[in-house]
Amino acid sequence: MNIPENLYYSKEHEWVSMDVDTATVGITAHAAEQLGDITFVELPEMDAIVVQGGELAVVESIKAASDIFAPVGGIVKEINTELDDAPEKINSDPYGEGWICKIDDVNDSEVNELMTAEQYESFLEEKD
Repeated sequence: MNIPENLYYSKEHEWVSMDVDTATVGITAHAAEQLGDITFVELPEMDAIVVQGGELAVVESIKAASDIFAPVGGIVKEINTELDDAPEKINSDPYGEGWICKIDDVNDSEVNELMTAEQYESFLEEKD
């Protein structure tokens, strides 16, 4: 399975890419695979204040609707509106065009609580 090295991961299968104090957030390829074909994404509100572990978005697939939790807290500064018309991008490119939102004012200590790619890979192996 493709687990990019330069990202951070949560136990709820979200990924984070950091650029100074802004986090780009999405769900992992593992989560997308478990969900099946994604048919709809309920994106967070712009300028919403999110807390680490709080609800961020909802992804609906042919199997179920699943909450997406914020791997880090902060303020939603950008949302991927392309997912409104093409939610399947999460399945086809979870670490690229399938990103969900960008969060500003992220606390470094929350990022440090997340897993590295190596830790996430071990986490997935333990669950199997």
